[in-house]
Amino acid sequence: MLHNALEKMKYVFGPVSSKRLGQSLGVDLLPPKSCTWNCLYCQLGKTRQFVTERQEFFPREEILKEIREALTVNTGLDWITFVGSGETMLYQGIGWLIAEVKKLTAVPVAVITNGSLLYLPEVREELLQADAVLPSLNAGSEALHAEIGRPAEGLTYRQHVEGLVAFRREYTGQLWIEVMLLGGINDSDEALRDLAAVLKEINPDTVHIVLPTRPAPEHEIRLPSNERIERAIAILSEVTTVVHPLKGNMDLRSAPDLLKAVTAIISRHPVQQRELQKAIADCFGGESEMEAAFMQELLATGQFKLVEHGGEPYWVMVHDDPVQP
Repeated sequence: MLHNALEKMKYVFGPVSSKRLGQSLGVDLLPPKSCTWNCLYCQLGKTRQFVTERQEFFPREEILKEIREALTVNTGLDWITFVGSGETMLYQGIGWLIAEVKKLTAVPVAVITNGSLLYLPEVREELLQADAVLPSLNAGSEALHAEIGRPAEGLTYRQHVEGLVAFRREYTGQLWIEVMLLGGINDSDEALRDLAAVLKEINPDTVHIVLPTRPAPEHEIRLPSNERIERAIAILSEVTTVVHPLKGNMDLRSAPDLLKAVTAIISRHPVQQRELQKAIADCFGGESEMEAAFMQELLATGQFKLVEHGGEPYWVMVHDDPVQP
């Protein structure tokens, strides 16, 4: 019965392995794509219609039920991570979910958010019980923020920064700001120094530099050079602790249904072919015929395709919108 219930999960996926969060059980709170921004680099593709009003998109009790069931079969978790197919904090009631999850387990709770709604006191209040919050800050100026994030009308850059500053004053957990470093866009010395000045104002615990290693369906995005990455670390380290952008490894060995686990992960973000092959090899113990059969089964679902990005093949969702040159 438990196995059958897990196969039907709509909100919980993983565990996914990452450098920042180790073995993390993901909880997706939103219908795709519900967002306040339309980022150039978004792996989910274009924001067709902005969503700025918070609501309970799915019943919170159903989400909690899936989390409870997943915890019975997933041991050795490092984090439970709330994330959305869009902007996580659009889910009204996330504070209740965090509180209920913390009654179920000692596994810490992380929330990944773009931070655009932190100017609202009620949003900051809902996040106070999380053990770590990972908001985005990709620019040190209004103009660059508008170019990269392309926010909904009425959501200004200063509002975004002031929300982060206010949250830092109130929040006692770990504030880890994510900076998406884009080659030729926000990796110049000038852009990095502007960003450092704003980070100094916010005073996060750490800054995590992340790279556009996954293909963005709407735009062609370039990776920064190694020299630019090192320069970014040097400049931002003048004001805060910076975490180098190293990748973790995907571990699917505890998945009760491998195909459904892989499907749930790829549907939320592209996965590098060699990363997926390694994870599958770990599951089948080097049985190459079983590995090949599984990859064929994945392709036969018709939901995914292989695309090249940065010289590497990736498994991605089949999108209506082609990648723009």
